[in-house]
Amino acid sequence: MEGTQTPVVEAPTDKKFNREWIISLFGTAIGAGILFLPINAGAGGIWPLALVTILIAPMTYLSHRALSRMICSAPSATDDITHVVRGYFGEGAGRLVTVLYFLAIYPIVLIYGVSITNTIDSLMVNQLGMPSPPRWILSGVLIALMMAVLLAGERIMLVVTGWLVYPLIAVLFGVTLYLIPSWKFDLFTQAGNGSIGEFLKTTWLMIPVMIFAFNHSPAISQFSLSQKKKYGRRSAEEASWILKRTTMLLVLFAMSFVWSCVLALGKDGLAEARAANLPVLSYLANVHNAPFISYLGPVVAILAIASSFFGHYLGAAEGLAGIVRFVDPHGTKVPQRSLQIGVAVFMFITTWIVAIINPSVLSLIESLSGPVIAIVLYLLPMYAIHKIDALKEYRGRASNVFVTIAGIVAVAGILASLVS
Repeated sequence: MEGTQTPVVEAPTDKKFNREWIISLFGTAIGAGILFLPINAGAGGIWPLALVTILIAPMTYLSHRALSRMICSAPSATDDITHVVRGYFGEGAGRLVTVLYFLAIYPIVLIYGVSITNTIDSLMVNQLGMPSPPRWILSGVLIALMMAVLLAGERIMLVVTGWLVYPLIAVLFGVTLYLIPSWKFDLFTQAGNGSIGEFLKTTWLMIPVMIFAFNHSPAISQFSLSQKKKYGRRSAEEASWILKRTTMLLVLFAMSFVWSCVLALGKDGLAEARAANLPVLSYLANVHNAPFISYLGPVVAILAIASSFFGHYLGAAEGLAGIVRFVDPHGTKVPQRSLQIGVAVFMFITTWIVAIINPSVLSLIESLSGPVIAIVLYLLPMYAIHKIDALKEYRGRASNVFVTIAGIVAVAGILASLVS
């Protein structure tokens, strides 16, 4: 394995440190897609949504735990996922996974640059009555601010993520409660007329939507390294504790929001919102004649985009640095500090350019990124547990079978969605 054994001083459980990582991982998962998730998830019907709601918690927790364990079990406390995969599977396979990992996450970072620019511009023009600023200036300032938080260090990033995510949780919870008087239960009476085959097909195609709504794998590598540096041999145990609480938080707040929106919209409202291609809060604001909800839409989007940008940037920067190290594995040509600066400059310039161009390719890029993320998150750790001696203590568990089946179903569902 590349890298040497690094001595690690184990620390007692630090609840504040763990809590900050729970919030950071939550923020990575809850991206701008939360605004469309109720429409996408509810379109398949009430009973498939109920089944997926039950399945998504173990799927999310067990898959992210397996990926974290794969990194925590590596000998070095400094090897990220790109180094770990090369050490486990060899140089060729490691390079392939590194490239795929980068290509899966990097486009999402670019789209977040577009999304934050569009959201702020819309807020300034439509809600605040201000003139639209030059796009190249607005996008550059916003991307620079988000990157400045990351470059300031892990500690600053965790603190700022907390500032962003707590209001996001409050808004999601507030909208969930606000919509309760508008719930329509006709979805339950209208459901159940289809065949078992149709039910299973709908559930199958819904699973990928839910997986990526709860995906925080881009931050798992740096999260696991942080655990190793903090807790040493107990890193996998502490990481599992954090990931379990993250999953509970995600399912509680995100799925409560989804169910409340779906019940408030009803069958006809879901169809109209999908046809209008509007974020769920924008559609609800129009239907309920409640202007303050139209203000919540941009607030949720801004908080969600910024918090999710951090985690995805970490993963993309990690992948890009791993690709550079193909030609300079020991850092003799490009020192680590220079590499970090170069990666940051590349990420800023390309994200800025794409934000100025303002392409409309969000769903396409997410679809193309989807299969690779599902493979890396679900199938790669299961293969590693089966093959690598460092992970043999995790073999022979029912959870491995569950995650493997979920991964195959997810990849097949994504490919089926692309074809259809």
